[in-house]
Amino acid sequence: MAAFASRPAQPSRTDTHLGCGMEQFHHPRPVRIRDGALLRPAPQRELLLRGLTGRIAELGAGDGVKLTCYPAQVQEITLVEEDPFLREIARAAAADLPIAARILAGTPVKIPVPDGTFDAVVCSLILCSAPHPQAVLTEACRILRPGGQLRFYEHVRSSSPALALVEAVLTPLWSRAAGGCHPDRDTLSAIQQAGFTLQRVHRFTFDHVSHVLGTAHRA
Repeated sequence: MAAFASRPAQPSRTDTHLGCGMEQFHHPRPVRIRDGALLRPAPQRELLLRGLTGRIAELGAGDGVKLTCYPAQVQEITLVEEDPFLREIARAAAADLPIAARILAGTPVKIPVPDGTFDAVVCSLILCSAPHPQAVLTEACRILRPGGQLRFYEHVRSSSPALALVEAVLTPLWSRAAGGCHPDRDTLSAIQQAGFTLQRVHRFTFDHVSHVLGTAHRA
């Protein structure tokens, strides 16, 4: 597995009224950062989406600002969100975008589209809090075309045995206080068990918490 090589994201002049945004409400990582008077994708979001083309589904709408970060080569973006309030916020963010965007009512384990619909599925900070992450990954596999990509950016169990033990002890309490988040999940193993082949993986820490960002392919 090769690591991502980092490079600066390109500043964007579009949709500055939307602000920096956040990946998910239960994990308020910034979607965009300020570069003087401009906004550009945060490094993690830029790496997550770099090189995507075709039809893309992202699970979880957040506040919709993530829609402004997709490459111009993307043909269509579909956000899947079960909360009606968040769907309306995302629709407002999508209103003036140059890329076609649709916001679907659905859950990460029941997405109302046919098999093999998308070229890529994006999971951003949802697998740690999903009640059944394996079911989410199985559904992602279903809606991907053969050879399609899973792009993931997730909060995961630490690679340090000592820290991993601490996370396991704290998880029952933490999950109640943090929107169901389970910091002790081994997400990379779950992705492989769902039938994906890992291609690129980048491990890093954010606010001293372990994360993983990468690409996997459906067989």
